[in-house]
Amino acid sequence: MTQTTAPRVRTLVLLFLAAACALLAAAGPASAHAALTGSDPQQGAVVDKAPAQVSLTFSESVSMDDDSLRVLDPKGKRVDEGRPSGTGGTTYTVKLHAGLPDGTYTVTYQVVSADSHPVAGAYTFSVGAPSETSVSVYTTEAGGGVVGWLYGLGRYVSYAGFTVLVGGAAFVLACWPRGSGVRPVQRLVVTGWLALTAATLLLLLLRGSYTGSGKFGDVFDLTLLGEVLQTKSGAALVSRLLLLAAAALFVAVLFGAYDKREDEEKRDLSFGLAIGGTVVAAGLAATWAMSEHASVGLQAGIAMPVDVVHLLAVAAWLGGLTALLVALYRASAETPVPALAVRRFSRVAFGSVVALVATGTYQSWRQLGSWTAFTDTRYGQLLLVKIGLVAVLVGIAYLSRRWTARLAENEPALVRQREGTAEEPEAAKAASTLEKTAAGKASGAESATESGVESATESGAAKEAGTAEAAGTAKVSAAAAGSGDSRRAAQLARQRAAMDAARRKRQRDADPQRFGLRRSVLAEAGVAVVLLAVTTVLTQTEPGRTEQEAKAADPSSSAAASASSGTVTLDMPFDTGGQNGKGVIRVELDPARVGANDLHLYVERPDGTAIDIPEVKVAFTQEAKDIGPLPVVPDHITTGHWSASGVQIPMAGDWEVAVTVRTSDIDQATVSKNAQIG
Repeated sequence: MTQTTAPRVRTLVLLFLAAACALLAAAGPASAHAALTGSDPQQGAVVDKAPAQVSLTFSESVSMDDDSLRVLDPKGKRVDEGRPSGTGGTTYTVKLHAGLPDGTYTVTYQVVSADSHPVAGAYTFSVGAPSETSVSVYTTEAGGGVVGWLYGLGRYVSYAGFTVLVGGAAFVLACWPRGSGVRPVQRLVVTGWLALTAATLLLLLLRGSYTGSGKFGDVFDLTLLGEVLQTKSGAALVSRLLLLAAAALFVAVLFGAYDKREDEEKRDLSFGLAIGGTVVAAGLAATWAMSEHASVGLQAGIAMPVDVVHLLAVAAWLGGLTALLVALYRASAETPVPALAVRRFSRVAFGSVVALVATGTYQSWRQLGSWTAFTDTRYGQLLLVKIGLVAVLVGIAYLSRRWTARLAENEPALVRQREGTAEEPEAAKAASTLEKTAAGKASGAESATESGVESATESGAAKEAGTAEAAGTAKVSAAAAGSGDSRRAAQLARQRAAMDAARRKRQRDADPQRFGLRRSVLAEAGVAVVLLAVTTVLTQTEPGRTEQEAKAADPSSSAAASASSGTVTLDMPFDTGGQNGKGVIRVELDPARVGANDLHLYVERPDGTAIDIPEVKVAFTQEAKDIGPLPVVPDHITTGHWSASGVQIPMAGDWEVAVTVRTSDIDQATVSKNAQIG
């Protein structure tokens, strides 16, 4: 049975880890947790007179440096001056040069929200009339690239390390005190401490580049590191390292002095370790609560302690589950995890689930604010996935409780069986010893008789010489025999011990209740791995309440929401008059709203086959506002396909989309259609 179980265990663990890695890889950069809710001038606005300053309003307070807010003229030259300043809590302004000429200006911003996540974006406004601009609108998402992926991985490892460290130690103290001497359990808790420490150091190094340039070369910039240490996130990471030093002392006592004491003495030390461990664990959890979602927004004073309880409940449940899994699969036959420890953990897990439901309900209300946010925001959708995984986990836990009850009923019989089988080797050993002693005595008597007969037939001199030689030979033989017997006895003892351990392990694994419990706990642990990955992605996603408030406050966002029907598609037949000059060009503008858009053009023959042509150009014009034409030159992608990204539509309205098609050096035609954009 064990020969087929181990490969399956490895396969399941690899599958669950692959699922977790896939979730982290698909997570992408961190979503903005502070949203831009207003600006002056507004996005896409056309003003008659150049403004003296540009103001941005966010949904929560943000931190800025000298380059966080920039304004660029049509040629890409900076026209802002001075450091951005806050004028009203969440509103920030930067002054502009006097006497700016007419044209389209680009505003870019990259800030850090109060919950530690980077926020970046850009928009345009025009003075006098829109113009062509050479500025490439900032398209790299904050927190993206290799640095962003590594930062997300570090967050996942830190959550996992915290869960294993706190949950494993709690399992030993509250459920299985004798587990403090079990090597696999010791290694698990120490591994959790090492993972959390390494991940915290990695996050501290990556933080400056993650919220700034995003370049990997800036990871080891000491200047950036010094700036990070002065921020709320940097202080939280440093505090976590200090608390991990206290956690190392706790682990040393748990697996050192505590393990060496007798059961009665352990009870006296357990209380002190429980108090100290709880304080350290709560402090570690607070380093997340005081620097992320819970620290900003609605009812922050209540949300932070609720978040600490939530994290501790997760660690007690999932970390204890991991320790139980290791104990069931890796503990030696001499120290199997008893049914009493499993029952105790079952009660701890039930209490943790109750705490998770209570705190999770409050957090969901605080972060979403409405039922529609469950389906209309990415945060709500991820939260639904998390709730589903928790439900699956609770269902599997119910099966584990049933196996635990059966194991408790059958454990006394199994203990008696093990004790009975353990007495058999001792009885056999005693019988073998008596048999060898009797045989030795009989052999000694027979040898003495034969020696007497031989000595009576020999001369005195020969007898003395023979006696001396025989005595010397006997001493050497006796010494050699004694040395060989001791080595043989030690070898046999090791073999007997190995056989006894293997027999006890077979008896333990043959127990159907224990085998069923192992499988159900393994399934729980696998779902927990994926659940932790979803939670990590959730912490990097903009809360649904913030997203909806930003849409409600920003008119351009509302316009985009009203135009959420999707891509605008225009089919325009053309005829340049030359050979192969007829065809159809399809224009797709996505998402067809004010701001940046993606443009795709497809050129086909009348029969529907794709065709390449020497040149294609697009221009956007709004005659009612005397805007345009705004030219766009797309890039050739593949046969019959051209594309352009970051196409700026300065304002909503009825736009004329004109496409110029050239099929030869002298044959070209311009076709156009109108479309409602924004």
